[in-house]
Amino acid sequence: MAVSGMNHFTILTDDLEATLAFYKEHLDFSPGPRPPFKFPGAWLYAKGGSEAILHVIAGREKKDLVKGVLDHMAFTAQDLAGTVAKLKAHGLDYELRKLPTYGTWQLFFMDPNNAKVELDFDPAEAAPAQ
Repeated sequence: MAVSGMNHFTILTDDLEATLAFYKEHLDFSPGPRPPFKFPGAWLYAKGGSEAILHVIAGREKKDLVKGVLDHMAFTAQDLAGTVAKLKAHGLDYELRKLPTYGTWQLFFMDPNNAKVELDFDPAEAAPAQ
């Protein structure tokens, strides 16, 4: 067996609508085709993408939304300054750092379910306004 790439992440939520709105607003993900499972949820697609990259399973209780051994999910992104401005405008806490040697910008923030999201930006992007 040889792994050739990442397929998707799955998160749990007790509020499907808030989760969908969050990922639409901050990552421009949209719901798309999903098999007719017997449980509520959504498959989210990146703009222009043909493969679901985030699966959402809904109908869970808040107490079931616990962090396990997976620490975060990471996506490649563009427009660091615009993304930081949007997070600030929505009052979301974030952590921004630049990787030593590589120079990649890493932007971390939490979704409404307390899942950590990482967005990685090209080192050539300018630092956002403070």
